[in-house]
Amino acid sequence: MLQQEPIPSQIADMSDAEAHAYVRRLKAELGDDTIILGHHYQRDEVIEHADYTGDSLKLARIARDSKAKNIIFCGVHFMAETADILTGGERFVSLPDLGAGCDMADMAEARDVTDSWREATRAGASDIIPVTYINSSAALKAFVGKHGGVICTSSNAKAVITWALSKGKHVFFFPDQHLGRNIAKGLGFDPTKDMLLWDPKKPLGGHSTDVIHSRKIWLWKGHCPVHALFTVHQVKKIRETSPETKILVHPECAMEIVDVSDLSGSTDYIIKTVEASSPGSKWAIGTEKHLVERLAAQHPDKTITSLNPFTCLCGTMNRISLRNLAWVLDGLKAGRKFNQIRVTKDIAQDSMAALDRMFALS
Repeated sequence: MLQQEPIPSQIADMSDAEAHAYVRRLKAELGDDTIILGHHYQRDEVIEHADYTGDSLKLARIARDSKAKNIIFCGVHFMAETADILTGGERFVSLPDLGAGCDMADMAEARDVTDSWREATRAGASDIIPVTYINSSAALKAFVGKHGGVICTSSNAKAVITWALSKGKHVFFFPDQHLGRNIAKGLGFDPTKDMLLWDPKKPLGGHSTDVIHSRKIWLWKGHCPVHALFTVHQVKKIRETSPETKILVHPECAMEIVDVSDLSGSTDYIIKTVEASSPGSKWAIGTEKHLVERLAAQHPDKTITSLNPFTCLCGTMNRISLRNLAWVLDGLKAGRKFNQIRVTKDIAQDSMAALDRMFALS
């Protein structure tokens, strides 16, 4: 396991102005051989230098299609892994801070998934199609690919789950229970009668054999800690104090919140909805803090606030700083490659099978 090196003092001690100037200079010197990808949830100080911004799938596709030899992925670990898979391991993919992981992805470790899969099949369940959210480790993507499954994003989850249901008796959805539940409910499935929540810490996920056989959609017990901070109480308070405000949330929020909101959709959907709205409109948005604040700054003719009045930032993604970025670029300029993310060939091959199925459905 790679360990994050300390940033050298000559970079760590720079003022903000010096660090920004240094990154701009290094980018110019490295030229088109190096691109910086910035996820929407990154700090503004990092987004300022990104050549491309977007969600995880958009950025992975950009990495795949780019001619750049060096890809600096300002996101989290699973995103950099996906970029390495899609580029065939032939380019340098760097994550500027190795501590930038994903708590949701960590809730579904491949060994726990494998154990649960064995339990289910030993209980007589068959025709199971695994589906994993792209917010998952390469090892889990490989497991899904090896077992005839597919990867989804919050944008294409409806099409992916529909496809999976046409292929098997059961869909085993990882790792975000809320996304799986919200999408499946939107497709007409009853959360109580058609779904179950699989707890990997309990035998058979905490269910009887009869229940496992009777439910079509099995949801892994995982969630996004950021989107777990939004509550029905917050929605009710806004309804009472500002009834003209539209409430727009990400489907990683709990079903109870999605049900009482005006709109729900992926990060890209949230951005496009705000962009298309009328001047003077008011929005309370249930997603990560940096994106909400950036939307507010980009649309001063609209009132845009967070559904949660307190901080809701992705702590792991927030680890990547301007100085992390400067350090990685400085290393490249000196011929050194820091924080390279590599996926083994066997895992990459199985992951690619699941990604190919997803692209065919997108």
